[in-house]
Amino acid sequence: MSSRTASPGVVPSYLLARLAESGRFPHAAAAARQTLTAGRPPFRARIDLSIDENGDLVAQLSDAPNRTISDAGNTQKLPGILVRSEDDPPVEDAAVNQAFDGLGTTFELLLAAFSRNSLDDAGAPLDASVHYGVDYDNAFWDGERMVFGDGDGEVFTGFTASTTVIGHELAHGVVQHTANLEYQGQPGALNESIADVFGALTEQHLLGQTAAQATWLIGAEIFTDAVEGEALRSMLHPGTAYDDDELGKDPQPDHMSGFVRTTEDNGGVHINSGIPNRAFALFARDLGGNAWERAGLTWYRALTGGLSSTATFAQFAEATITAASAIDDATAAAARRAWTTVGVLEDERDPSSGRGAHAD
Repeated sequence: MSSRTASPGVVPSYLLARLAESGRFPHAAAAARQTLTAGRPPFRARIDLSIDENGDLVAQLSDAPNRTISDAGNTQKLPGILVRSEDDPPVEDAAVNQAFDGLGTTFELLLAAFSRNSLDDAGAPLDASVHYGVDYDNAFWDGERMVFGDGDGEVFTGFTASTTVIGHELAHGVVQHTANLEYQGQPGALNESIADVFGALTEQHLLGQTAAQATWLIGAEIFTDAVEGEALRSMLHPGTAYDDDELGKDPQPDHMSGFVRTTEDNGGVHINSGIPNRAFALFARDLGGNAWERAGLTWYRALTGGLSSTATFAQFAEATITAASAIDDATAAAARRAWTTVGVLEDERDPSSGRGAHAD
């Protein structure tokens, strides 16, 4: 398998397929059909200045992002024309500036929370292209760069406005450079879930939100007001993100008892990701404080600690408990509680519980 794994996009194909049949949103339906059939196409440092207790100026060298934003010009040819680089000031195009800022925000989360220097931990450039395609209803990581569509205007708005979307897609790059989870079945759902975790953490770190204050919504900014829904996914309450006459109801299960077996969506990678998503949100809220600290560090260490590319939910759960144990016993206990609550691990107090079966 290639080390470069393209993500199919933050908007799942089943949602686009439903939208493609819409009579209420004809323009969006045409855009969804077009989106479904469209093809996929150096180290930097910064000096931080401060004053020490003696009044002396102190200069410290730290990692810095290396961002480029290109404009695809509503074509599907990548990368497009370079319109903003790392040292350039903001431009008039809001999508360019939003993409630039979102890449930086994700870089800061990785560095501050996990001491990770970009996606590969070696200062990899963060490249993105905006205005991809005409009314393109998605954003995706193509294995080398972030790609953003502008949305159709009826159902989806521009994808650069969502920090969680940007963090999610760049996280696919982190997964690619670490466990490289295969994009099928349970490993694929873990791939999607870990991307959601990083997307949520990126937003929470930017806003300074605790686990209790956070919304735990992914893509809250990308639906128009015409849609009955608040986001693409809810990590804390899977299955509740939207319920719209045209788009249908959010199909994500919140427990292994509702695990969806399907040949669609690469074996349900966007659907079943709701189960590990809820496990993380419960874990973070159980611990309290900032989710990118103990909870995020646990997930990150599990991902980067030799995880198999074909890991199941149960295998990843055990990896997180091992990682949590290296922090302290309370963190490990909270991790086990979370995975037990969503039915991935058995409740050791009641092994006969019907909602505590292991996932194979």
